[in-house]
Amino acid sequence: MLALKAENISKQYRLGQVGTGTLSHDLNRFWHQVRGKEDPYLKIGEANDRSSKAESEYVWSLQDINFEIEQGDAVGIIGRNGAGKSTLLKLLSKVTKPTTGKIYTNGRIASLLEVGTGFHPEMTGRENIYLNGAILGMSRKEIKRKFDEIVDFSGVERYIDTPVKRYSSGMYVRLAFAVAAHLESEILIVDEVLAVGDAEFQKKCLGKMGDVSKGEGRTVLFVSHNLTAVKELCTTGILLDQGRLVYSGGVEESVIEYQRNSLTKSSYVHEGELETAMGNDNIRITEFSASPCIGRIIDIDSGVHVKLKFFNNLPNITLDVTFELRTYEEVVVFHTGALVSKNNDSQKKYYEVNFEIPAQFLNAGNYYFKIIFGQNQRVNLFSCDNIISFEVENIKIGSNTNTLPGVVRPKFDYKIW
Repeated sequence: MLALKAENISKQYRLGQVGTGTLSHDLNRFWHQVRGKEDPYLKIGEANDRSSKAESEYVWSLQDINFEIEQGDAVGIIGRNGAGKSTLLKLLSKVTKPTTGKIYTNGRIASLLEVGTGFHPEMTGRENIYLNGAILGMSRKEIKRKFDEIVDFSGVERYIDTPVKRYSSGMYVRLAFAVAAHLESEILIVDEVLAVGDAEFQKKCLGKMGDVSKGEGRTVLFVSHNLTAVKELCTTGILLDQGRLVYSGGVEESVIEYQRNSLTKSSYVHEGELETAMGNDNIRITEFSASPCIGRIIDIDSGVHVKLKFFNNLPNITLDVTFELRTYEEVVVFHTGALVSKNNDSQKKYYEVNFEIPAQFLNAGNYYFKIIFGQNQRVNLFSCDNIISFEVENIKIGSNTNTLPGVVRPKFDYKIW
């Protein structure tokens, strides 16, 4: 039985404007509609690539999205920042309307899109629970039956009769999630607001969403950059890229496709004027690469040679650079830094930093670097991530050709007697 169906949905925004645009544009749209012709502004616009300067004043946040979600499915919606994930959830939650296309839903929807969604700041936590239940079409008796369970899960019992405008962001999201998850909606939609909560509460929320989808047979749509949580919770996945649906299927396959699409080159070399290189007025990166120490490909046995070349424009400071390596499940492998200059003796010049990740350290998988340039290990001069990424390929060990679990894959010198 279908719970949700998206049919050719698209969402267009006009940059720098509130609403649909100017009066002349609205009159033009109306005149075309009267004559039975297509909206002229649907023929223009660009994909939502936030890294490039726009040539058009119209942008497509989503374009031609089609999918079907069965009742009881737990669906992970993944993609890079700006891919259109939050916009899609707003359309499915009916917070905003699609520019084109139709959305069919079967059942009541409870959504948690951002901190405080659906809460009235002047009302108490207690009053907001009853308000949210009423919006979902539940009777006061039904809400009262769930009330104690909601308050207990949220952990804000002491403040339940305090106006929610006095809540911290953590308390807000705790109560908001408890309300959305416990009130009897057929479809639960959750954006990555859970990042506001602490680790214990995030784990509690993921457990509850698992119960909702597996135990109660309700449909869950979950947006997260935590790919481990997506794989644990969800059975199917939807991958978005620059407003387009590029993959829909099993969650494992969706994550693999996301990682494949997210891989940038393993080397960045700038050609041209220094002022156009990646960076800012403090730092300009001209080269950043990851290459095998031994052989032609990076694998478990090859090790990884990392090279960073940059121009420093700030003399007489203590300059440092931090390298943070992450998996595409957002697991930090290591966070390490190097002092480029020590006693406020930096110079305006090119610097080069090299180091090696030893063989038999990284497991097979995909990795990317975040780098942070700092002053006195406190002031952030420039930071960026995902300039380069690389894949460590698996190698055959005996008869085992499978990728083993874990981030590291050390080779120990075992002593057996």
